[in-house]
Amino acid sequence: MGTVGASVTAPDTGTRTEAVMEAIRARIARRGLAHGEKLPSIRAFAATMGVSPSTVVDAYDRLVAEGVIRARRGSGFYVVDARPPLLLEDAPPRADRAIDPFWVSRQSLDARDMAKPGCGWLPADWLPNAALRRALRTLARSAEDALLADYGRSHGSLALRRLLARQLAEEGLDAGADRILLTGSGTQAIDLICRLFLRPGDTVLVDDPCYFNFRALLAAHRATVIGVPYTADGPDIERFTAALAHRPRLYITNSALHNPTGATLSMQTAHRLLMAAAAHDDFTIVEDDIFAAFEPEPSPRLAALDGLARVIRIGSFSKTLSASVRCGYVVARAEWIDALADLQIATNFGGPSPLAAELVAAILTDGSYARHLDGLRRRLVKARREAAAGLETLGIRPWLMPRGGFYLWCRLPEGRDAAALARAALKENVILAPGNVFSVSQSAAHDMRFNVAHVGGTLPTLRRALDSAGADEALS
Repeated sequence: MGTVGASVTAPDTGTRTEAVMEAIRARIARRGLAHGEKLPSIRAFAATMGVSPSTVVDAYDRLVAEGVIRARRGSGFYVVDARPPLLLEDAPPRADRAIDPFWVSRQSLDARDMAKPGCGWLPADWLPNAALRRALRTLARSAEDALLADYGRSHGSLALRRLLARQLAEEGLDAGADRILLTGSGTQAIDLICRLFLRPGDTVLVDDPCYFNFRALLAAHRATVIGVPYTADGPDIERFTAALAHRPRLYITNSALHNPTGATLSMQTAHRLLMAAAAHDDFTIVEDDIFAAFEPEPSPRLAALDGLARVIRIGSFSKTLSASVRCGYVVARAEWIDALADLQIATNFGGPSPLAAELVAAILTDGSYARHLDGLRRRLVKARREAAAGLETLGIRPWLMPRGGFYLWCRLPEGRDAAALARAALKENVILAPGNVFSVSQSAAHDMRFNVAHVGGTLPTLRRALDSAGADEALS
């Protein structure tokens, strides 16, 4: 076999290793190395590349791990396949997929280098990455071996649970660490609650519109879902009371900064809702409070007003801290917490990674998190104002202006179909969240949820997509 590449000069071993790997990949791509062909010996290739044998060993080992080459004991290293594998990022988002509760999630999670005004998280550079790096370095230096290697406690980090208990007490919710369970995420928390309370066919109430993944998760549990129209002050109480005649087992809702509408539950509506619920046995309310930190001032909380008698509160740090460091929590009656902990052990053998929980606890206590939230709320005030003004120029008008958070629930101009707009925007590399993915009754065909932190720069593309969607509707 001929030489694979020229000698390498690099400032460090890691870069030399990567240069050796790239030389081999380039030769494979040029078909200079065929499928099944043997690579040079480690010593011979080290001499050719002008690096140490250990650098070549490291490069070969990494390429084996990538599946580019394979090792044969006593024989050497061989090319696995001259064709590079198809990467997920190479595949364009599927515009032909049905626009259902999974549509926005799949598009947002899988797409790269696309604008995402329809996604449900903040841009990476809006989050406290410097604090995360500091906490990671501190843990790497000081963590005991058990934290790095062992499973966590059955209920999760005691330090983080105690910290959460203190924060809840400041909000008027008396819950000790024994009434808090850490979970892998807010979504996992709701899944565990559904496993505990639901059987196939049981009825669950949700808001209409509601967070689209509530719908997806309840479908997985084969629940019967009834939507309750949502108003600017919370659920329509008359419709909520009427829906209780179906003997639902759960009601899943957001109190603070409702997703997708951005509305806030009023004190009057909260009291009326709890009074209506109290007349029905075996009915539990799940209050998803994931957006609480974005409020400028706290609004009424069902869990605090109810004292955790029939309300379960959940939360997580995915929106404010990191969606990569997954850590959620459940606050509930002690007997429910124990049952949920058993379910979490059965399905996941524990909650979040102990490292993730300790990382969250470190950031919550180092003083930087409160400053981060304060700056984030100010930044979102400006982003909401600018996004609303920009969308208005396109005839897209918010249903209301939220007190905080990063969602605007908007009505499209001239009765435009949101699904058609979402498909047209996808062709322009922009991901949107059409209204009916949030709606049980499918009554939001002309509505759209926008993430104000991702709207900037997309207005010209949205204008083209509106024109394109309108033309397609006129032809159909």
